[in-house]
Amino acid sequence: MIHSSNSSSDRRRILTFPVVHPCQNILPATLLVSLISLAHKICDYQFKSFVTQRKNARETVRYVQNLLIFLEEIRDNNSVLPHSINLCFFELHLSFQKIIFLLEDCSQEGSHSWMLMKCKQVSNEFRVLTRTIATALDVLPLGLIDLPNEVKEIVVLVAKQAEKAKSEVEPTDERTAVLVTSILNQFENRVAPNPTDLKRVLDYLNIRSWNQCNKEIKFLEEEISTARARGENREVDFLRNLIVFVIYSRVVVFDFMDEHQTSSILDDGSKPGSMISCLDSEDFLCPISLEIMSDPVIISTGHTFDRVSIQKWFKSGNLICPKTGEKLRSIEMVPNSALQKLVHQFCFENGIPIVREPSHNQNRKDVKRTKTEHTSQSGAAEEAMKMVSEFLQCNLSTGTTSDKNKAAYEIRLIAKSNIFDMSCVAESGTIPYLLNLLSSMSPSTQENAMAALLNLTRHQKSTNIRQSIVENCGLILILDVLIEGLKIETRKLAALTLFHLSSVEEYRKLIGEIPEAIPSLVDLLKENTLDNSGKKSVVVAILGLLWFPGNHKKVLECGTVKILVDLLNLENSLDFITEALAVLAILAEKQEGSSEILRTSSALYALVATLESSSISAPAKEYCVSILLSLCINGGKEVVADLRKPTSLMCSLYNLLTQGTSRACKKSSSLLKILHEFNDSGSSSNRSGRPEFRQDRHFVHAQ
Repeated sequence: MIHSSNSSSDRRRILTFPVVHPCQNILPATLLVSLISLAHKICDYQFKSFVTQRKNARETVRYVQNLLIFLEEIRDNNSVLPHSINLCFFELHLSFQKIIFLLEDCSQEGSHSWMLMKCKQVSNEFRVLTRTIATALDVLPLGLIDLPNEVKEIVVLVAKQAEKAKSEVEPTDERTAVLVTSILNQFENRVAPNPTDLKRVLDYLNIRSWNQCNKEIKFLEEEISTARARGENREVDFLRNLIVFVIYSRVVVFDFMDEHQTSSILDDGSKPGSMISCLDSEDFLCPISLEIMSDPVIISTGHTFDRVSIQKWFKSGNLICPKTGEKLRSIEMVPNSALQKLVHQFCFENGIPIVREPSHNQNRKDVKRTKTEHTSQSGAAEEAMKMVSEFLQCNLSTGTTSDKNKAAYEIRLIAKSNIFDMSCVAESGTIPYLLNLLSSMSPSTQENAMAALLNLTRHQKSTNIRQSIVENCGLILILDVLIEGLKIETRKLAALTLFHLSSVEEYRKLIGEIPEAIPSLVDLLKENTLDNSGKKSVVVAILGLLWFPGNHKKVLECGTVKILVDLLNLENSLDFITEALAVLAILAEKQEGSSEILRTSSALYALVATLESSSISAPAKEYCVSILLSLCINGGKEVVADLRKPTSLMCSLYNLLTQGTSRACKKSSSLLKILHEFNDSGSSSNRSGRPEFRQDRHFVHAQ
């Protein structure tokens, strides 16, 4: 039988053909059925539109259509098949699979510009596959098969045509590719291309709307991520040029956005449905250290470990996989770039510091890789992005209301791509104009301007951008949006922007000194219309401000503790529970913070119940233990007495000793020591003014 193919959910890189090889002992009749099925799939492509490679695709489909007549004739006549036919069928089976992949690539939405610029390579793929059909038919024992002569003549004709097929690049494809190259050369020389030339290319590629442009960019960004992970620097440069060509076209050629489709494009990291929110942080822990992996690498068994941990394992003389015990073929390590990106994004969004312990050589390698990824641009891409930024700045300053909204939206997207593009946009002088748009009475314009500023401040290297925002009175304008934004989504974006601005110590202090800042964040947290991702954004903003000790008292005075404790008791608090606990952990470190938590009804109960939950993450449990430990230290024996009542707490702490992170283990050990040393005889009486555990309540989050 034929093995099943890989799951369709796994993205296949373009122009790669992961074929499934039939079993060597497969029966000819079984192989025939599969061949007919594959041939029908290929024939279905005659009804699809091909932007490039039209002739090659059409000819290839025609060859298979003729062979389908031959294959169905064998099936319908119940012809006896010699076993020697398997060699031909086997090769045809592989060729048909590859043809399906190739036709799928040629007709794939979003790949039109890539296919155009790779037209010679794609034409060569068609040539190779048609020749493999001819080679397969050469070994077909046609004389041993009982079929009508006219059917046999069809097979012979296909074999001759496939052998002579040239599969050349179509002249129109080649001319259009040359025009794109010419435009890229103009970019490199800081010459704005003729809009007519841009329109001619876009029309040829059937890119007729803003949204279709964006689909091209999304496809190219996925390809560039793969190429960068594989170290294919030349391909990265090629893709980068192509991306900026499409971005320039999207910004300059199309005056209007497809408004009903743009909402699905956006992901500013604050939507509850984003991929990060669906991941379990325990997937990011190294199996050796049980710490979050800052530099994940894959070893020969396919398992991932943190680089430092696995290097120590190897240096200790261990040549087996720590997870499976399997003997390693080599100790070579391959960076897991995709996982590293997810880890960094997760830690960034959850306020978790990433501890790095790279070797000196790895430091130099990381610096080199960072420069390659973010600062080394090909000339055409670099100059084109500068021209795009200047165009957007001009629209923001002198354009119509519609032009300004579109420019803000474009910056919102561009600022998420990479550091260089983000810097170009900021350095072109767009910041003051974006800040002015925060006062717009258009909900859409205000949201796009706020999101653009958020994305410009997100990266750790956005120091100059943050400085420009603050120097242009941006803090007051952002706070105005936080308080009176026209949409709840925009107010949420304002909270996130404050979080990123608070990464600068000076700005944490400045924000805290504005009387309305912290109270406004807490008030927003009370909003009934605020969804879970919004609550998370606000809590993260408060967390950022707490990194400046002078803001602790202000946060406490706003009643933040009671609100956060109430949030812990909500059924659907998992989306923001880690951030809420992080805030409480910082507050609990000081005497006044611990006192406020202890004065809050059911606070201890909520913390213990949260710790017992099987659904919260490892960092959340660590924060929980940290809070309880601080409460015991700052609250004295009365708190310890209350914590001794629920016997399940001891079990949770012992579990963390064996299953938690190293920090959680240390804190659990310290808390257990305090609880064990407590004198039971002096703790049996009830102490007024301290929280009690009521048995009539259900544990939150418990499963």
